[in-house]
Amino acid sequence: MRAKTALTAGALALTLAAGAGWAAQAAPSHTPAAAKPAQARAIDGYQIVALPNANVPNFQRRTVYCPPGKHVIGGGAEAQGNDAILVGSFPTPDGTGWVALGRQNAYSSVGISVYAICANV
Repeated sequence: MRAKTALTAGALALTLAAGAGWAAQAAPSHTPAAAKPAQARAIDGYQIVALPNANVPNFQRRTVYCPPGKHVIGGGAEAQGNDAILVGSFPTPDGTGWVALGRQNAYSSVGISVYAICANV
């Protein structure tokens, strides 16, 4: 039974990939009349703030903060080293910065860079 299920799922995926799936069967009249392409809007006070790479003990958090009056709208981080692993990358609880932490298996420290995407609120 397992082989039959896999074959059925594979056939469905092939059908959908070929454009003959359910979505391709919808008539043009089902398209909402108000659908228009989204226009890009400028983000007030958009700024990327970086905390350059520095070696810190494994699992030690590094935090970069937005300038006063701005809040984080995104961010990221990079773990650097021979066996570096980024363990966490997330906003601060108050929304004013970005936090990152990492580790290396064979070493007691890891290089961490942190980036915050900030904007006016």
